[in-house]
Amino acid sequence: MPAVQEDTLDRTFAALAHPARRAILGRLARGEVASVTALAEPFDMSLVAVSRHVKILEDAGLISRKKEGRSRRCRYEPGAIGEAKGWLEAHQQYWTAQLEALTRYLKDAE
Repeated sequence: MPAVQEDTLDRTFAALAHPARRAILGRLARGEVASVTALAEPFDMSLVAVSRHVKILEDAGLISRKKEGRSRRCRYEPGAIGEAKGWLEAHQQYWTAQLEALTRYLKDAE
């Protein structure tokens, strides 16, 4: 696997490791475009802490921020998730094939 893709996957999975970041991403993935302040509303944490989570998501390429007036609006970017999904699907295909081969072997051994 190319180093660039590995770096992208590392950043994606690290960003998804925290429940607050998954919740933020989930809101944005539903088509919502929101300011950091709006994203912070449901959380019992400071705006600074939410901003750090948003920065991690942005660095991973999962979201983008665009300045609109005095605020920055956050938007979901599906590319990094697509790469992670492709990686997971490839591994799923491998393990599915391995389990099917094991099943055939065990049936033949009966």
